[in-house]
Amino acid sequence: MSGPATYEVLAIRYATRSTSRAQTFLNHHLYGEPDSPIDMDFYLWVARNEQRTVIVDTGYSAASKGHRAPRKDLSAPVEALAALGVLPEDSPQVVVTHAHYDHIGNLHAFPASEVVLARAEFEFWTGPYASRRQFSYTTEPQELEHLRQVREQGRATLIDGATQIAPGIEVIPVGGHTPGQVVVQVATESGQAVLASDAVHFYEEVELDRPFTYLTDLTGTYRAYDLLREMTQAPGSALVAGHDAGVMTRFPLLPGAGEQVVRVG
Repeated sequence: MSGPATYEVLAIRYATRSTSRAQTFLNHHLYGEPDSPIDMDFYLWVARNEQRTVIVDTGYSAASKGHRAPRKDLSAPVEALAALGVLPEDSPQVVVTHAHYDHIGNLHAFPASEVVLARAEFEFWTGPYASRRQFSYTTEPQELEHLRQVREQGRATLIDGATQIAPGIEVIPVGGHTPGQVVVQVATESGQAVLASDAVHFYEEVELDRPFTYLTDLTGTYRAYDLLREMTQAPGSALVAGHDAGVMTRFPLLPGAGEQVVRVG
């Protein structure tokens, strides 16, 4: 296992669905290309060493599935974590990259954990505009209410800028996709792993400068792409996209963990 300031970083694929680029990228017709299929995978992430375990997002819950686009479940997120030895009763620190349904759906399963998220994210989703349809479509009311409860319980750590939450782990607000979208930079033995979550759903977004269809700030989205390009220029650094099926081929499978977990660093 890694030393105190470096971590093993895992990406856990728990679901997948088939869609198209026209449905995936904002104003796809502007690129003058025909529509084509694309797979959208769903992940959560873990950074761990002998001293601590940090979960990045908790996936979607069973309760949110009924009114969402059809998808193939590969495992239940909490069960997938348990199979890796990551248990709620150990109260691992949880980073919420943003408050969409597929990222905070199982937050209730960690009732004693510290929850780290951007202050801008918390304030937006507990504020007056969260219920507007263009925003609320990607959230669940009961999950946003649970965020309020986490805050009332004193378990929420709200950050306003780049913040080291543990030795070797930095949480960086970038906005764009949501007002307080964050990325997580983790030191590994081979370099920096940058968990982009939905700041970059698909590698095409940073490689072809193509924003995802759902966002709150287009300029902020482009700015996040620029920052992530800069962050991953150094040798040994790795960008981990939030929903790209290519994550499963860009990184090696974790030995003994089946076909749905890759080791980023």
